[in-house]
Amino acid sequence: MKAVAVDLAALGDVEPLWRDWLDDAARRVRVDVNELDEQLPNWRRLLERFAEDRAPVYLRRDAETAAALRRLQAAGVRIGVFADVPEELLRLALSHLGADGRVEVVESGEGARERLLAKLGNAATVVRTRAELVALA
Repeated sequence: MKAVAVDLAALGDVEPLWRDWLDDAARRVRVDVNELDEQLPNWRRLLERFAEDRAPVYLRRDAETAAALRRLQAAGVRIGVFADVPEELLRLALSHLGADGRVEVVESGEGARERLLAKLGNAATVVRTRAELVALA
């Protein structure tokens, strides 16, 4: 195996944090969260600050996934991570989960998996769950 494409969900669940930020933005700033770029141009920075403050409550490092990433990296496997959430949240999650130094490529947003596979090569193994990641390494 030369490359692995890991769904961020295999490392940690950022969806509750993302949903809570969307709810907070809708309530506090009174924007349509489906129109963030138009109604709140600095939303990415606001998301970053919100997530930085709350990440310890939502995300916990896992020794087994960290070990799996270490073993894959030591074996020379290229590691990429993809997620549907914005890149700012993806990168913050990787950092908080202790995976950022092991991941070579990230893709976020709609079509992230396909873009990541194009970068890693279609022969890359796709990992969607923690159990698959641990078993792979």
